[in-house]
Amino acid sequence: MTAFILDCSVAAAWCFEDEAQPETDALLDRLRTAGAVVPALWYWEVANVLAGAVRRRRLSSADAAARLNVLAALPVQADDEGVARAWRETALIAEAEGVTVYDAGYLELAIRTGGELATLDRDLRAAATRRGVRVIP
Repeated sequence: MTAFILDCSVAAAWCFEDEAQPETDALLDRLRTAGAVVPALWYWEVANVLAGAVRRRRLSSADAAARLNVLAALPVQADDEGVARAWRETALIAEAEGVTVYDAGYLELAIRTGGELATLDRDLRAAATRRGVRVIP
């Protein structure tokens, strides 16, 4: 198996028991053996999701920190090239597909590398499909 592009929405599903699905659990197993690639913004997005959960009292600070530690131990590799593409290719994809520039960052990475895109985001899934990117789960 090869590494896949990991969107924040899938990582968030791993952090909350009520969002877990057999498909996302299978992706976590695949990640452990094959690894994943993420745009650099993934780290901020995941941290923001967990910080929001703490603010809404969905998680304690200790629980959020524990989840970040688990995610940090996974074989996730940041793509450094995407930053240089943010104001060009990524922005153009966002405009053409009607998605946020953040979501376009995942899509640009998947297009550039030919990787599968793991996302639960409906708009991003639709944009990826239109661009010929294989979407999982």
